[in-house]
Amino acid sequence: MSRPVEIAPSVLPADYSKLGAECVALQDAGVDRIQWDVMDGVFVPNLTFGPDVIASIRPHVDVVFEAHLMVVEPDRLLHRYVEAGCGIVIVHAEACTHLHRTLAHIAELGATPGVALNPHTPANVISHVRDLLGMVLVMTVNPGFGGQAYIGTMEPKIAEVASLLEGFDCDIEVDGGIGPDTVAGAAAAGANVLVSGSALYRDPAGLEHAVTDLRQRAEAARA
Repeated sequence: MSRPVEIAPSVLPADYSKLGAECVALQDAGVDRIQWDVMDGVFVPNLTFGPDVIASIRPHVDVVFEAHLMVVEPDRLLHRYVEAGCGIVIVHAEACTHLHRTLAHIAELGATPGVALNPHTPANVISHVRDLLGMVLVMTVNPGFGGQAYIGTMEPKIAEVASLLEGFDCDIEVDGGIGPDTVAGAAAAGANVLVSGSALYRDPAGLEHAVTDLRQRAEAARA
């Protein structure tokens, strides 16, 4: 059975002076998840959200929070982001010396384990941890900044991940440059969770229209 399409906005383009209200607005617009792009200024050249910021917003919205940890030594931080209310924790394969152990630890903490693959990282990295995964995130930009252009050559990689995950209970997420012009290609290749940031916020018709439009385009592409 085909997994349902889910829209998971990144809050990178949000107004940080009213971040709680921005998350409420996303929930009201019909999103399925909210993704927190956690950057440490080392693994990627940017610095963003600590666990205390996320924890302060958790009581105000009901949708699932996922932490995308773009950090070195993610093992030191896993418990903090789970305690902050993130039901899904995604680590980068490139940052994990012992990926199997890290994913198992996320599950032990009570969260869904996910692994992210940078554009240069081959899909078969997940081959020996598939039984531990609840999600694979295929990066369609190089991580670190919002607003980058979609790398369309990642679509065969999305399809390869989908093939590797046949028979496993696992979502496939894409992140980077997802908007009205690119979402169909990612969805047709096999992704069912679509992360979008800049495209959602710049829709002149507003967030609710942007979320509905992306969902409809993705569902049509997967039909």
